[in-house]
Amino acid sequence: MSASNSEAIAAAHAALSQAAKTRAPCDPVRSLIEPLGVAGAYEVQSRFTADALAAGRRVIGAKIGLTSHAVQKQLGVDQPDFGMLFDDMEYGDDALVPISRLIQPKVEAEIAFVLEKDLNSERPTLAQVTTAIAYALPAIEIVDSRVRDWKISLFDTIADNASSGLFVLGGTPRKIDAIDLRMCGARLENRGEAVSTGCGAACLGNPLNAVVWLAATMAKLGNPLRAGTTILSGALGPMVTVKPGEVYEARISGLGRVAAAFTKE
Repeated sequence: MSASNSEAIAAAHAALSQAAKTRAPCDPVRSLIEPLGVAGAYEVQSRFTADALAAGRRVIGAKIGLTSHAVQKQLGVDQPDFGMLFDDMEYGDDALVPISRLIQPKVEAEIAFVLEKDLNSERPTLAQVTTAIAYALPAIEIVDSRVRDWKISLFDTIADNASSGLFVLGGTPRKIDAIDLRMCGARLENRGEAVSTGCGAACLGNPLNAVVWLAATMAKLGNPLRAGTTILSGALGPMVTVKPGEVYEARISGLGRVAAAFTKE
């Protein structure tokens, strides 16, 4: 890597790191790293991962972003992206989530999968992925952006750990052979009113397609998915801006419900 490229990556990393530390969003970093392509954006993300590990955090899984074809078209891409999930990002059903940990959060209803087998192949089949999954859970991903006003490009969101924040897992694990993952409906509610709706087909046609993509991508990068990994497979409907002090409940047919309650401050 040339000195100028290294400086650009370091500058993007510094800006996003400062935003995360101070909870004050920064300007987009795309002008620094777009000339370096997607690989440059993932290099910035990898530095965040290294920082997290050095601070004692543990990687427990991965999230898949950009699984909506409409969002892909908007950002001019033809594939998803991914980010790392760390142990201190996870909350249980109905747990109180401190709004102070976040900058400009939004919520999405998703299906989470937990693996019981490693996925080492760079070309995994749908059958291999299906048999590697122990169970599915209803989930709420709390996405967040260190970039001011969510004015993100593909390069900004990849560098920013795929705009990850926190996540909440439901407590009703289900075997996937009993669920129609493509047609399962999702409803995200606030105060009993629907604020977002969707279904499994909104996630690359089927959430399992997203997991196949992630498994192949991670294996090619030399970091294959391992047994015990938690995977957030992508949004089932539009994301919703979080209001402090509010509760958001996701109901996913065949999987049950999960709620995230946010503190007022």
